[in-house]
Amino acid sequence: MESNKKELRTKYKKLRQNLSEIEIEEMSLAIANRLLALPIWEKTYFHIFLSIVEHKEVDTELILHLLSGKDKEIIISKSDFTTREMTHFLLTDNTKIKKNKYNIPEPIDGIEVPSKKIDVVFIPLLAYDIKGNRVGYGKGFYDKFLSDCKPDVIKIGLSFFEPEELITDIFEGDVKLDYCVTPNSFHTF
Repeated sequence: MESNKKELRTKYKKLRQNLSEIEIEEMSLAIANRLLALPIWEKTYFHIFLSIVEHKEVDTELILHLLSGKDKEIIISKSDFTTREMTHFLLTDNTKIKKNKYNIPEPIDGIEVPSKKIDVVFIPLLAYDIKGNRVGYGKGFYDKFLSDCKPDVIKIGLSFFEPEELITDIFEGDVKLDYCVTPNSFHTF
């Protein structure tokens, strides 16, 4: 089925709101386990989003444990809603995290890391299609951030749901995924 981004945002926000805490926990664990099968573990710098609990996003806590268990450099961001830019910081034992007014947990400050250094990015999304096009919240933060990364950065979407057939309103600036990992499978684009 073909759908536009607006329809998909509405549909998937509703689907996510219907998930229970237990379902989110179980599916997030399944997603973390599936990541082990991806060819990404020789990389060093991993960018991850801290989940917005209120939006019932995939819980990335387990992925954080995986990354620190494998001694990876973990990078998290702070978003500036006026410039639509993200600033990236190394996550260390001293990093202080605070929720911003949109309930996004963010580092207060820290050691800044340039986008070009990042090897792998885990991307939050609402929906995606079989070609790797994705639908986020529509603010364009990730498109901007990903276009600043090196060309071979590995882009991994995390979703509770399987792909749509086709997102109709794709723009030239929309950055496609390389993989999307769900509780039941992973898709390679």
